[in-house]
Amino acid sequence: MAPDDPARLIDARIQELGDWRGETLARIRALIHEADPEVVETWKWRGVPVWEHAGILCTGETYKAVVKLTFAKGAALEDPSGLFHSSLDGNTRRAIDIRQGETIDAAAFKTLIRAAVALNNKKARR
Repeated sequence: MAPDDPARLIDARIQELGDWRGETLARIRALIHEADPEVVETWKWRGVPVWEHAGILCTGETYKAVVKLTFAKGAALEDPSGLFHSSLDGNTRRAIDIRQGETIDAAAFKTLIRAAVALNNKKARR
């Protein structure tokens, strides 16, 4: 792997954080790979992990108080479990903010990832 390989950069970010945010990002990353084994990891905007499949699925931004998972086309996804609770005002994106001590419903999250993949694949076929 090259030093600028996205997977290596994401590994480094997780290690660099060294706290609950790194653990959360690692767990989310694992869930994304479980939901979509063909996902492609990229690194954009000077340091944001991005997961793609026929387009962006979601980003994994880390802030002092939250790990923010922003779904590029989240407004077009069904969210029966109500995971989206941030960036709800826009017409396109939706986000999930995870704070220290919070967990995410793994099955519901993987369902969102699969729905995002299906939406991207549908748009790619047009």
